[in-house]
Amino acid sequence: MVASCKQDDDPAGARALWDKINAGEGFRSWRRAPAYPERTPSFTAHADAVEIFVSPEMSAALRGSPPKITEWPQGSIVVKEGYRGDTRKLVAVMEKRADGWFWAEYDGEGETLFSGRPKICVDCHDNRATYSDWTYAIEFPR
Repeated sequence: MVASCKQDDDPAGARALWDKINAGEGFRSWRRAPAYPERTPSFTAHADAVEIFVSPEMSAALRGSPPKITEWPQGSIVVKEGYRGDTRKLVAVMEKRADGWFWAEYDGEGETLFSGRPKICVDCHDNRATYSDWTYAIEFPR
C-alpha cells in the first residue's frame, strides 16, 4: 500500500521536519507515548511493531490534573518508528502546525515517502479528528 501511491507534496518541509526531530539528542530522547512504553506489536499499515515518541509540547499537554484539552498544542509532534523484526522500515511523523497537521513518512533510512497532507494519511486519520485531534496512539487526557 505504501509504495503504490507516494504523495510527496512538500519534500523540503519533510526534510526540515526530519532534521528537526533528529536535532540534538533526537526524538528517541523524548517521552514515549503513554500506551507505548516499549516496542509494541502493531496491526496497522505502518509495521509489525512500533515505537512511538511525543515531543515536549505534547508531553506537557499530557501532564496535569487532568488538563482539559480539545486539540494538541501547536508544535506537538508524534514520531512512530515502524519495525519488521529488528529492522526499522519507516518513520511516520505528524507535526501540529497553525494550519493543521503536517504528515511525513520516511523509509528506514530517512528518505521521504509522503509529505504534506497526503490523502492516504488524511483519509486514515479523519475518523479521529474530533475524538483525539487526528491522532491514534495518543488520546486526550480524560
